[in-house]
Amino acid sequence: MTISLETLLAVSAIKDLHVQFCRANDRLDEELMRRCFHDDAVIQLHEPLNVDSFIALGRTILAQYTVTWHNIGNQTVQVQGDFAWAEHYTISSHRIPADAEGAERDFVANGRYVDLVEKRNGTWKFKHRQMVIDFTRTDPVAPAPDGIGVG
Repeated sequence: MTISLETLLAVSAIKDLHVQFCRANDRLDEELMRRCFHDDAVIQLHEPLNVDSFIALGRTILAQYTVTWHNIGNQTVQVQGDFAWAEHYTISSHRIPADAEGAERDFVANGRYVDLVEKRNGTWKFKHRQMVIDFTRTDPVAPAPDGIGVG
């Protein structure tokens, strides 16, 4: 099976789009996050959200963690013209500070982003994105070994 250079470039751009989305989450970069989506995009979480509502929700949720870290796994992209279907496996860790519910801990979500991506004016962006959580866990945070710093 022969894959065109145009398709390979599209696949690369769409995979990079997901990388940028994860980076925007982890760096709390709302402008980068906004650039990942078309203005009329729908993000399906517990309910359908537009881009502004999604960013506002992220601002609230991410503020409760001291750090988040998204690790990207398998990525499947199927391109058809100016549209693509994509699925990106992601393991995301969220450091929760010590609070009334317990000691410092990590909330880890294992899931997939299922996307409809569209190319407009030469740029691939998410048109519809759904986060599917496959399973989660919460892990205690062990002290770092002597001589190993964080940051």
